[in-house]
Amino acid sequence: MEINELLAQEFSLTLNHTNNIIALMDEGATIPFIARYRKEMTGSCDDQTLRLFYDRLTYLRNLNERKESVKNLITEQGNMTDEINEALDKAATLTEVEDIYRPFKPKRKTKASVAIAKGLQPLADAILKQDKNIDLEVLAQDFVSEEKEVKSVAEALQGAKDIVAETMSDSATLRKTLREMLEKKGFVKCKLVEDQENAYVYEMYKEYNSQVDKTPSHRVLAINRGENEKCLKVSLELNEELALNEIYKEFIKKNSPYDEMLKEIALDSYNRLIFPSIEREVRNELTDKANEQAIKMFEVNLKPLLLQPPLKDKVILGLDPAYRTGCKIAVIDASGNVLDTAVVYPTPPQNKVEEAEFALAKLIDKHKVDVVSIGNGTATKESEIFVANLIKKLKRKITYAVVNEAGASVYSASKLGAAEFPTFDVALRSAVSIARRLQDPLAELIKIDVKSIGVGQYQHDMPQNRLTEVLEGVVEDCVNAVGVDVNTASPSLLTYVSGLNSGIAKNIVEYRKINGRFDNKQTLLKVSKLGNKAFEQCAGFLRIVDGENVLDNTGVHPESFGAVDKLLKLFNMTYEDITNSNVKLLERLIADKGEASVAEAIGVGVPTLQDIVEELIKPGRDIREDLPKPVLKSELLGIEDLKPGMVIDGVVRNVIDFGVFVDISVHQDGLVHISEISKEYIKHPSEVLKVGDQVTVKILSVDIPKKRISLTIKGVTEEDLENRVGK
Repeated sequence: MEINELLAQEFSLTLNHTNNIIALMDEGATIPFIARYRKEMTGSCDDQTLRLFYDRLTYLRNLNERKESVKNLITEQGNMTDEINEALDKAATLTEVEDIYRPFKPKRKTKASVAIAKGLQPLADAILKQDKNIDLEVLAQDFVSEEKEVKSVAEALQGAKDIVAETMSDSATLRKTLREMLEKKGFVKCKLVEDQENAYVYEMYKEYNSQVDKTPSHRVLAINRGENEKCLKVSLELNEELALNEIYKEFIKKNSPYDEMLKEIALDSYNRLIFPSIEREVRNELTDKANEQAIKMFEVNLKPLLLQPPLKDKVILGLDPAYRTGCKIAVIDASGNVLDTAVVYPTPPQNKVEEAEFALAKLIDKHKVDVVSIGNGTATKESEIFVANLIKKLKRKITYAVVNEAGASVYSASKLGAAEFPTFDVALRSAVSIARRLQDPLAELIKIDVKSIGVGQYQHDMPQNRLTEVLEGVVEDCVNAVGVDVNTASPSLLTYVSGLNSGIAKNIVEYRKINGRFDNKQTLLKVSKLGNKAFEQCAGFLRIVDGENVLDNTGVHPESFGAVDKLLKLFNMTYEDITNSNVKLLERLIADKGEASVAEAIGVGVPTLQDIVEELIKPGRDIREDLPKPVLKSELLGIEDLKPGMVIDGVVRNVIDFGVFVDISVHQDGLVHISEISKEYIKHPSEVLKVGDQVTVKILSVDIPKKRISLTIKGVTEEDLENRVGK
């Protein structure tokens, strides 16, 4: 089956849509652009589907390329047959292709290769032929040769057996059968190396035994880490008798005169060659799947984190907690400009609480601070207690929030951080970043290496290139879904806009500095290196507030501006008519005339018409406005205040394979195990929860020494909701 046909089948698309998607990708169109502005060509595939499509397309193309390479290599050796050619054509994975190539692949020195060099291949062929009329002992005498260093009949037979053992190992069909058997019927087994320093961390894997295909991804990653740290000895096990029977079926004929000899060879081949090899392959496959699952969780967690609603029109005080070196303070205005900085020492060992309260109260009053943003790193608990107590003493009504500061130090020490605040020390830059993360999470978080944001597990164990590729795809999708104000955006933010790169982003900012603001999107074509292709890709995602054309502040692509004019003319309306109060009229008029008819009249498809109407409803709309706002607090509980049965509102901070971590305002996040999330069966927590979700939880247990809080969501009753803390 051709790649296009296979993809159409796998993604439930028409062949026409599949061909269009491939053509657009090959032309260099970005995924956000294809998803948003080429819906008619793709069957309205969303960005997530398109990214999966791209990954699969890349794999299939690599597979075909490898097939052709292997065919050429085998042909050059003079070993190509119709059967091999057909097997390669049918191979569905790279592993299958490598299995077929295995017998022809140049090998390092092996027992079999040494025996072949001694001329023992015909004797091995005789064993495999299993002709009862051949006396192997007599035949083997013909291969005894001082010149070829075959000193005896026994040595000749052993060499032939080594060749047969490798022949068994090289069987593509046998390897596939045994690999699948190991995957479905094998077991992962671990033993703890108790004399290792960190062995206690892996105590639960002391006598671990799990069926291969039922071992969860997070367990695979934990086991791999334990093995890498030499705390665990890990192996896969398979019933040897079952495996040997598969070898017998393929290589031993009924009533074979060499039955016992071939069984002996099969045992040697399995233990020495086959099992160690397929064990490595299955372990690698388990790891690859676990990595993809872990990367998927980073992807699932990162998107809602980036799309947290901005806290607009607020003056924010950012506080980067610390002990010995003091808490760094930065106050920013509603536009993110730094108004003031300071360092206070309310935490141990200095404990200068009164002095710190005086300094912060002065800053809050001077700059009319609305919210305090506290980083969730070292000394957060003490800092949060300090801020909560301070708030009670202030006349001005303010609130605070704890934000994820992961990667703040990376930004602070980066070239970008130094360029933005050359006179600030690293810690003060962190305080600014912490404040801005509350003000506009997306604009601030894109400045940080996505791998450093820390929303997942085993971050440093992942294949870093793949992790970066996926997470940067998430950032790209989020930035383009929100849209970017071309007159205020930083080069970092512009870089993620569809069709732009760092060079063009810098040129846009430079053009702004020299020529002033952009008043219409067509002016973008005057920017150095921003040609027609880049303009096509980026124009729909850029915004111009208070520009010459109201459509420049919407997600309507300039290529559809004419269609909008036709739409309004069709119903005798003007842009001024399109307001929240009467846009329903436009929707009703379109419905009465029929969407398909209207779309045809203005020269677009129905999906594009629907997108145009949605944009006209609210020009300049930020999709993040519809999401839950940040949780702002004015008081704090301690872990020692928690009791089983207590019901508290919280925010999901991280989603992992076995549950979710919830911030319940006690500094230490609590765990809701997957079994405590829903009364209905769920395969994964991400089916019902995502980062940023606001939830009500009940305390199941609290272990203060270990700082562990166990929570339930499904156990919360209607009565509990009425009696929850802080209601």
